[in-house]
Amino acid sequence: MANIAKLFTVRANTLLQAAARQPQVATRFSSTANNWEFIKTEVTGEKNNVAVITLNRPKALNALCNGLMKELSTALKAYGKDANISAIVLTGSEKAFAAGADIKEMAPNTYSQCIQGNFLNDWTEVARTQKPIIAAVNGYALGGGCELAMMCDIIYAGDKAKFGQPEIALGTIPGAGGTQRLTRVVGKSKAMEMCLTGNMINAQEAEKVGLVSKVIPADQLLGEAVKLGEKIGTHSNLIVQLCKEAVNTAYETTLQEGLKFERRTFHATFSTADRKEGMQAFVEKRPAKFTSE
Repeated sequence: MANIAKLFTVRANTLLQAAARQPQVATRFSSTANNWEFIKTEVTGEKNNVAVITLNRPKALNALCNGLMKELSTALKAYGKDANISAIVLTGSEKAFAAGADIKEMAPNTYSQCIQGNFLNDWTEVARTQKPIIAAVNGYALGGGCELAMMCDIIYAGDKAKFGQPEIALGTIPGAGGTQRLTRVVGKSKAMEMCLTGNMINAQEAEKVGLVSKVIPADQLLGEAVKLGEKIGTHSNLIVQLCKEAVNTAYETTLQEGLKFERRTFHATFSTADRKEGMQAFVEKRPAKFTSE
């Protein structure tokens, strides 16, 4: 427990216009110049349609300070408006995705400051982003880092990744979704065990309980996450956005409400040019040429 505490301490509204992407065989990276202090950004892939955001506070194990979260929010908003971007990959270093919130920055806060400043409210841009976000998690994803990964749509984990909510060891509880998203994903018993003990789980157990969708060798993780983004980019960006919203509705509402939302969204696709093109291409046995219309 002492080691956990020590590690944790240091660390369809708008429809976007874009061209569809065809399947890719290889992955290449092209750097994008920027003046970020706490993150790095680049655009990658044969069609330059996958954005990669890398958390970049290596000495602090990518601890999530306010400056980092503001830069992350700004980058996500920019990529969300970029019609050339089909998917976003969020990653850290091989040692740590993010070892938690910046405890030194957080420690002086008082109850009244948290309430009046609505503390952590601006951490939710990842969950609000309409484009698919893939978390590529290597190393530690603890506390706020685990919560940040769970805000993403898909989690790929390196084979040495570790996940946990050790806030209990610091005399507090998760505050950015750890008790809520984790419970919905892994169930009450496992979430209780993780949140009440602060114990970590490894990548293999995280896959077993459904927290991550795939475990990959650490040195191949980012490339596989980008390939997933490129695969998503071969489809209509418009329909991908609608599908993401439908899945999130299942996650956030009752079965009956979700089924109703799904059916109405399915019906709505029949007003789109991409639905017509997709079905026509299938009948004609040719690749579809989507226009996100």
